[in-house]
Amino acid sequence: MNITLFPKKDTKPSIWSGGLTYEYMIYPKTANYADRDFSFRISSATIEQTPSEFTKFKGYHRYLVMLDNELDVEVNKQKKVYEKYEIMEFNSDDEVTSYTKGTDFNWMVSEKISHHKLEITNTNQNCTAEMVILFSLDTTVITINEKLYHLEPYDLLVIENKEKENVRFHFSTECLFGILDF
Repeated sequence: MNITLFPKKDTKPSIWSGGLTYEYMIYPKTANYADRDFSFRISSATIEQTPSEFTKFKGYHRYLVMLDNELDVEVNKQKKVYEKYEIMEFNSDDEVTSYTKGTDFNWMVSEKISHHKLEITNTNQNCTAEMVILFSLDTTVITINEKLYHLEPYDLLVIENKEKENVRFHFSTECLFGILDF
């Protein structure tokens, strides 16, 4: 099992049409965002212009969570509102227009991935997924199999569990908890 911390303070911004995006990780490491050849990508973006059009990615499922505001969007011409921390799921080829400024968490997963799920939790979890992502919404302590990890707001912790061992988690505060099996 391999556990990697990606601190928010170490992410570097790049420009997208509606603001800035901070890439935490792309998987596999040899993948290239521009080539659209990744299995998944985790980022956080600022939405600084309204309206703003979300970038389309054919062949990807997307999870988006607003971190500091509600999200007022149109998805394929249908109006929707998501509360702060409410998980929005959509096909990355959908037409999405945001009418909200703020900061989001964004997880894009290739449609080739057989199983993936994202939820918000602060309860104990047991998991045998091949990959687990934990994104802190506030300062938090995450216990993984009796070992403590201290995270600042918007830090990312990724657990690669190719052996599919049973992993125990405990959270001191709410976190985004994602699982993925290839």
